[in-house]
Amino acid sequence: MLDINLVRENPKLIEKNLRNKFQEGKIPILHQLIKDDNEWRKLKLKADNKRSERNKISLDISKAKKEGKNIKPILKKAKEIPKELEKIETKLKKVKNKASKALLQMPNIMHSTVPKGKDDSKNKVIKIIGKPKKLKFKIKNHVELAEKLGLADFEASAKTSGNGFYFLKGDLALLNQALIRYTIEFMQKKKYTYIEPPLMLGKEVLSTALDTQEFEQTIYEIQDEELSLIGTSEHSLLAMYLDHEIHENKLPIKYYSYSMCFRKEIGSHGINEKGLWRTHQFNKVEQFIFCKPEESYKLYDELQKNTIELFKSLKLPIRILEICSGDLPDWKSKSSDIEIYRPTTKDYGEVTSLSNCTDYQARKANIKLVRKDGNREVLHTLNNTAIATSRVMVAIIENYQNKDGSVTIPTVLEPYMFGKKKLLSLI
Repeated sequence: MLDINLVRENPKLIEKNLRNKFQEGKIPILHQLIKDDNEWRKLKLKADNKRSERNKISLDISKAKKEGKNIKPILKKAKEIPKELEKIETKLKKVKNKASKALLQMPNIMHSTVPKGKDDSKNKVIKIIGKPKKLKFKIKNHVELAEKLGLADFEASAKTSGNGFYFLKGDLALLNQALIRYTIEFMQKKKYTYIEPPLMLGKEVLSTALDTQEFEQTIYEIQDEELSLIGTSEHSLLAMYLDHEIHENKLPIKYYSYSMCFRKEIGSHGINEKGLWRTHQFNKVEQFIFCKPEESYKLYDELQKNTIELFKSLKLPIRILEICSGDLPDWKSKSSDIEIYRPTTKDYGEVTSLSNCTDYQARKANIKLVRKDGNREVLHTLNNTAIATSRVMVAIIENYQNKDGSVTIPTVLEPYMFGKKKLLSLI
């Protein structure tokens, strides 16, 4: 969430940010927030003065007793103060809760380089890497190829679990693991620290990483439990430092983690489409950084460079997409996606998402850095997908397919596939 002091000191910046994100509907909420915050400060001062008055009267009573004076008038006033204070504090709490809810609706301040646009059609292609192969035969999609090789069973998973799930078999299951192991080794060489996180988090803890809409649309809640399944290990990594203070000498802290992820995908297009592209369950290796504010954009570039290098090693054609203001989630200051080319759709599709959340997530999670001089401030958090295996398997199957229906394994993955050079049929 935003710093309330920023709202107090620069409300015009907040309003401009809302307009640039095409969230003009929140401007009345901002104006009411400012009024409620002013009211809260007045009530707080009133409550503080009333407490001071209570303390003074206590001293006056003690002094009057020592001097043998009549204390009845003072006692009468002393008895009135708790009721008056309770009345003020009730109003104070009500106004504070109202202002806090409004503050949570204010999006992060966007970086100046974020392109302005109302929706994803205005996202900007900033780089294309690699050329799609010219396949001189009838192209098959990943579902057709995987099923003909007997390496996936989407019919069985639809019966056992519903749409959005899958059974992987033989070499395709091994390819999934190869991608995970290769990425873990890749990130280990970058000197990031490996973490295996909880796959469930308390709902209240998880809400520090997500806004209400994102929670409702993506998160699976456990019935009769105050727990939810994670949609990405980013949530667990952030929560690991809940209410922590970290000395600046220890920053940046660079993590990567592997986890199974679960997403409801409410409102998403194609969730009922057969295959691996959009699923409710998937494997992902995530990158996450805690850092000093002055370092966050240098590290943003580093995270992007890591993922580009990984995909280049797989020899898959990709492009980098800068997310525009209207498509940028509220908790992000800047974001870009890597999209991968699919010959079946003759288009690119998202496979990773890079985010600089600046101090927005960390403030809500109460994670601070301690400067050498002892001063405390909210640190910055960044995250980026290293790899989400299901979509990358789609890209490998479709881009590396051969005329005879076989699929060549990318060279860098062969050591993790027991030396196999192609996905072998189980039929």
